[in-house]
Amino acid sequence: MASFKIIYTIKKIIMVPKISTLGGYIFEYQKSITNPTGFWSNIAETFFWRKKWVEVLDWDFNKGYVNWFKGAKLNITENIFERHLFFRGNQPAIIWEPNDPSESFKSLSYFELFSEVKRFANVMQKLGITKGDRVTIYLPMVPELTIAILACARIGAIHSVVFAGFSAQALSERLQDSSAKLLITSDGGFRGAKTIPVKQIADEAMSQCRCISKAIILKRTGEQAFMQSGRDMWWHELMADTDDENEAVIMDAEDPLFILYTSGSTGKPKGIVHTTGGYMVYSAYTFKNVFQYGDGDVYFCSADIG
Repeated sequence: MASFKIIYTIKKIIMVPKISTLGGYIFEYQKSITNPTGFWSNIAETFFWRKKWVEVLDWDFNKGYVNWFKGAKLNITENIFERHLFFRGNQPAIIWEPNDPSESFKSLSYFELFSEVKRFANVMQKLGITKGDRVTIYLPMVPELTIAILACARIGAIHSVVFAGFSAQALSERLQDSSAKLLITSDGGFRGAKTIPVKQIADEAMSQCRCISKAIILKRTGEQAFMQSGRDMWWHELMADTDDENEAVIMDAEDPLFILYTSGSTGKPKGIVHTTGGYMVYSAYTFKNVFQYGDGDVYFCSADIG
């Protein structure tokens, strides 16, 4: 299987098309509205699928369903890692700038990031997290947040990222609504000159719901953190004894990938479910054409992942 993946990568390295001119945009737009299924099928062909779709789009607004790439099988992390490692393994995948400029920045290559993702995927599987389980991530902006997201996708768990500045009540509402089994959080976080007691907030949130059975705590600030026996475990201790051999769990194109909640400013927060195949194809195509990036470009984002 490894050699097959490398061959596939060589054939498909072009990735999704980039529109470089206004005329090109108009041409692509006309194609998309004239033959939408053919348009998205051509774009989807550039990705790696374990099994191809039997139907590009199956929808009925009256019955309230839309299915993209019906019958297709994939894992989105294979399109991030296995598909590109042969050519891009040593390139930077994440360049992390810390809150405090005096703290050293981190750079992870695609090889290094892949290794960390597989190790953390194994950690979660050892804790009993399986395909379809919900995992809530309540972390400051650190590389481990991305590692946790990708590890969830690797094993088929549905992740929900909650902004680490939200209150205990806001976190608790999202934990209960998603019936999350695992919470990934930290001892604390930095915001400017302030230290945020992230674990303390998470403890309060977990005390209000019964769904969380395990919590993984990242040591970020070094603040003293209460650790509940049988529930709370340190990230670094779990990762220390874990290898990086991990096979991706095969997902249906319409299997949920993640849940993103609305702010809750006008009522109870609503969880928006994003499914795997359609999200992968549309987000890659959109990102390519909104930012017009080229090979070797660095994309900077100051927004919180949550």
